[in-house]
Amino acid sequence: MKGSHLLTCLALILSSWASAQQYSIIIHGGAGNGLKPENYTEVQKAAFHAGLNRALAVGDSALNAGTAGPEVVSLVLQVLENDTLFNAGRGAVLTYEGKASMDASIMDGASGEAGAVAGISCIKNPITAALAVLRYSDHVLLSGSGADDFAQLHGGICVDPNYFLINSNLKVLRKIRGDQGALDSLIDHKMGTVGCVVRDREGNIAAGTSTGGLMAKKYGRIGDSPIIGAGTYADNASVGVSCTGHGEYFIRNVIAYQLAARYLYLKEGGQEAADYMIHDLLSGQKAFGGLIGIDAKGEFFYAFNTVGMLRGFKREGEAAQTYIFDLQER
Repeated sequence: MKGSHLLTCLALILSSWASAQQYSIIIHGGAGNGLKPENYTEVQKAAFHAGLNRALAVGDSALNAGTAGPEVVSLVLQVLENDTLFNAGRGAVLTYEGKASMDASIMDGASGEAGAVAGISCIKNPITAALAVLRYSDHVLLSGSGADDFAQLHGGICVDPNYFLINSNLKVLRKIRGDQGALDSLIDHKMGTVGCVVRDREGNIAAGTSTGGLMAKKYGRIGDSPIIGAGTYADNASVGVSCTGHGEYFIRNVIAYQLAARYLYLKEGGQEAADYMIHDLLSGQKAFGGLIGIDAKGEFFYAFNTVGMLRGFKREGEAAQTYIFDLQER
């Protein structure tokens, strides 16, 4: 009996050890055809890498401490939202009227719950507003002043709108107002939406996306970032995904969910499904962008059909890796 009991205990220990997996995190800071090596100085490239590495370090620390996936995603994206290099939070691009109108979403792959906000204007970190919707609302998507108010009720920090008026974005906006043709040329620049996908030691996946949208957007335009299934999706049984790019096409094609469905029902690998969504489906429609993700087995994947995509990833116990262009030209 004693021997049998010992074997049973040993089996439980081994089972518990086997179920503990390496946690992992992957992030993006936007994609674009303007992300060419010759367009950036070494100092600017170093700043991109530093910003991505700061976000990865925060995520790594939180995952190591056992923080829940959605909270980790929020913490990571707050780092990027606070960095003016990225089109989210403080660095958000401006509407034609010269205001910030920000969108964000987050999804918990363990529970299937999600939260999103669109067109918010005063919350310092939009991803915290999306997390508040996930945690405290019966709804999935809130918008405008109502979303701002709800976020503040649950700890969101409201700042003066001038906080979002970054000189570089103001200069671009003034150029567009004076030359409508300048708006068309923005397709060649970086789409700086930020995103994060994590998978913890228990195999739970979470994903989130945050953006300022399109520069000089009008009429309350909303892209894919706050749309669950288009710009963000997470499911423990399949994948977690965050997208960046020409949002209208990501919405029409339900890109994030389609990728998950291909993984789940066609039994494609995450990378195979990602390549199809970006290089076959979107490229076939002459749409630009990219995506990142982690699958149910803990494997990273990403794809982009632009010249570059800011991205980085880290697995527990391994060094972080960050890239701007292709794998040869970091």
